[in-house]
Amino acid sequence: MPHAQPSATIVIPAHNEVSGLGRLLPLLLGSAAPGEFRVIVVCNGCSDGSAAEARRHGSDVEVVELAQPSKAAALAAGGALVRAYPVAFVDADVALDTESVRGLVALLGRPGLLAAAPTRRLERGRVSRPAGWYYDIWERLPGVRAGLFGRGVIVLSEAGFRRVSALPQFVSDDLAFSESFQPGERGISEDSVVSVWPARTWRSLVLRRVRVVQGNRELHEAGRVSESASTSVGDLLGIVRAEPRMATRLPVFLVTTILSRLLERRMRGSRTSTWMRDETSRAT
Repeated sequence: MPHAQPSATIVIPAHNEVSGLGRLLPLLLGSAAPGEFRVIVVCNGCSDGSAAEARRHGSDVEVVELAQPSKAAALAAGGALVRAYPVAFVDADVALDTESVRGLVALLGRPGLLAAAPTRRLERGRVSRPAGWYYDIWERLPGVRAGLFGRGVIVLSEAGFRRVSALPQFVSDDLAFSESFQPGERGISEDSVVSVWPARTWRSLVLRRVRVVQGNRELHEAGRVSESASTSVGDLLGIVRAEPRMATRLPVFLVTTILSRLLERRMRGSRTSTWMRDETSRAT
């Protein structure tokens, strides 16, 4: 039976994501009742068939087309159309199914929670050993485990949405969203899982981390990053103490971190609002 009104709005910014949308949308809508979700795909600066692919998935999917490639503009355009809450912001290159969305909606029903995200599953197929060793450390960092960022999905209550809507535009939009909420206001759903495809090569990982460093620096300068979201020496030592085999991975993590910071300094001043993304994670 069709829903009287959507139980959630899902905003998907997409820049040349025909393959990602072809994977994501059938999963999102797979077992959803007609009208259960209102899906808004914001195609920005697309030169492929992203818009046509999104329209192919039925009347519950609305398509907005922007001329310029800008994730910030896409998030704003999609957010302006939200009428039903909660609202989920979902990257087009992840995989999230109907039941996971329902689990996130249910989690936000708990008193005091304003934001939620699914459990992250990194898809490691064809990831090189050096890149994999970096992820071994990264996934064990306390801030990464507890934060809403790096998952490609953030779900907000109406109050949570209004809070993040007041934020300036930042490169690291997911970290900015995550840091807008106190630990007691955000939650990770163990019943919801998102598949995330990381950079496959060490070189592409470093380039991706440059963008992360740029965004983190911007947030630090704005005073919007808590100590819990930053990595300390104690965090790294704690990982190695808990799992001594991680000691062999730690040098790769440190070299990657130092190099990405050096490259970010060299590139400073070249901030752009256009998409900066890794293509290896999208390769089939």
